[in-house]
Amino acid sequence: VQVVEYGGGSVQTRGSLRLSCVASGFTARAYYMAWFRQPPGQEREWIATVRPDRTTAYPGGEKGRFTISRDDDENTLYLQMDNLKPEDTAMYYCAADPQGLFQLSQPLYRYWGQGTQVTVSS
Repeated sequence: VQVVEYGGGSVQTRGSLRLSCVASGFTARAYYMAWFRQPPGQEREWIATVRPDRTTAYPGGEKGRFTISRDDDENTLYLQMDNLKPEDTAMYYCAADPQGLFQLSQPLYRYWGQGTQVTVSS
C-alpha cells in the first residue's frame, strides 16, 4: 500500500494549485482518503476527507478555498486549492485508512505519503 503526492510548488498569492495523490496497492474508493498539511514549526492539520461513499468532510463543515475529490478510474485523490495565501505555505500530505474508525480530522490514518511542499509568496 502506497500513496504518493504530486503537484506542489511555488505560487503567488491568489494563485491556484491542484495536488494529486496516486494510490497503489489498494483501491482508493474503498478507503477513507484525506489531505493534511503541516506549516513550518506547527502541528499537522486536517484539510478534508472523502469517504468511500464519496461524501466529503471539511473543517467546520464548509468547503472553503480547498476542494477534495477522487477519481476512481485513476485511483487518485485530488486537492484543488484556490485563492492561495502565504499562510497556506506548508508540506501537504495525503493519508488513507481502510476503516476510518476515528474522528476523521485526527492524523490517525494508517497510510501516509511523504508530502509535497507548497509555498505561497506575497
